[in-house]
Amino acid sequence: MKTHEYQAREVLEGYGIPFPPASVAESPEEAETAARTLGGSVVVKAQVLVGGRGKAGGVRRAASAKEAGRVTGEVLGISVRGVPVHKVLVVQAVPVIREYYLGAVLDRSARRITLMGSAMGGVDIEEVAGTTPDAIVRVRADPLLGLADYQTRDLARALGLTGEQARAFRTIAGALYRAFVECDCSLLEVNPLALTEAGGFVALDSKMIIDDNSLSRRPELAAMRNPEEEEPAEAEARHVGVSYIELEGNVGCLVNGAGLAMATMDVIKLYGGEPANFLDIGGGAGADKVAAAMRIILSDPNVKAILFNIFGGITRCDEVAKGILVAMEEVKPKVPMVVRLVGTNAEEGRKLLENANMITAETLADAAQKAVQAAKGA
Repeated sequence: MKTHEYQAREVLEGYGIPFPPASVAESPEEAETAARTLGGSVVVKAQVLVGGRGKAGGVRRAASAKEAGRVTGEVLGISVRGVPVHKVLVVQAVPVIREYYLGAVLDRSARRITLMGSAMGGVDIEEVAGTTPDAIVRVRADPLLGLADYQTRDLARALGLTGEQARAFRTIAGALYRAFVECDCSLLEVNPLALTEAGGFVALDSKMIIDDNSLSRRPELAAMRNPEEEEPAEAEARHVGVSYIELEGNVGCLVNGAGLAMATMDVIKLYGGEPANFLDIGGGAGADKVAAAMRIILSDPNVKAILFNIFGGITRCDEVAKGILVAMEEVKPKVPMVVRLVGTNAEEGRKLLENANMITAETLADAAQKAVQAAKGA
C-alpha cells in the first residue's frame, strides 16, 4: 500500500524524524491561509500516489500567501501520470545547505533490511544508481540483532558527516529503521534529508510503501488507504484479486505465478521489447478473472500486444484456453494476443486457441519474440 507524502511524514514524525511545518489544503483559500500561518514563503506539493510530481508541475514554490493560493489553484487543476490532484501539502520553505538521501528497503537477495544513504539527495535514487552507483552507501541490518550503532556511524562517516551533524544523522537513521520494521514497510525513504543553515537536519520529502499482508493487524495504517486516489488499474486489480503493477513498455503480460511473471518480463526485454506491466493472475483463474485482468492491461493505452504465459499445474490447459476464449469474446481486444500454455492438456489447449486464430507458442522464448514483433507491428 502506497501512502501520500503527508501521511508518511505523520508516521515518521511519531518516530522523532524532523520535518518543516506544513498543512494539507484542498482549495486555494485553504492553501493561502496555511501559507500565511507558515510565514508566507512555502512550497506547494501535489499529493498523488505516483511519482513524477515535479516534472508534471506538481511541486511549486510560492513567495507569499497570495501566490500560494494562486499556485495551489493551478496544481489542483493538473493530473500526474493520469492521476488528478485533489489536495496539496503546503510546506514552510527552509534554507538548505546540502541535500542527502536516506532510505530503507527490503533486500530480498541479501535477506536483510538494507539502509541506504547518499550525499546526492534530491535526485531519484534510481538515477543515482544508474549514473554514479558508488555514491550510494549501504549497510545491512542483522535480522535478529537489528541495526547496530556502528552501522549508522559508518554510514554517517561515509557521507562525510562529523560531530553534531553525524550524531543527528545517526539518530534519524535509527528512527527510520525502527519505523520500517514496526510499520512492516517494503520501502521507506526521506529524500531529500536536508542540512539547513541552522545546522540541523529536516526531511523535505518522504515515501512509504507498506506490505499489504500486514494491514489486517495494523488497522491504523490500513485506514490511510484512499481507493479513490490510487491508480484506477491498481485499485481494480486489488478488487478482483490479481497482483498488478503498471510499467512503461508496450507488451502486456498476463501470467499465473509471480516468479513466472518476472521471468516473462526478463525474456521480453531479452528480445528487445519492454513489458507494460507485471500481472500475476494466480492459480486456477476462471474466465471472469481472465477477462478482468485483460481489461486492466488494456486500460493502459501504451499496450500494443498481450502475452499470456500460463502454466497449467492447478488447472488443465484446455480449461484455461476455454476461459481465455470466453474472456476474449467478452472484452473484444483490438491488439494481438500471444498465448503460451504449458502443462496438462497443453496441446489440446493450443489447438482450441489456434482454431480461434490466436497466436500460440510452445516455449517462452518463442512467445516473447512473437509478442515483441506483434507489438512493433501494431
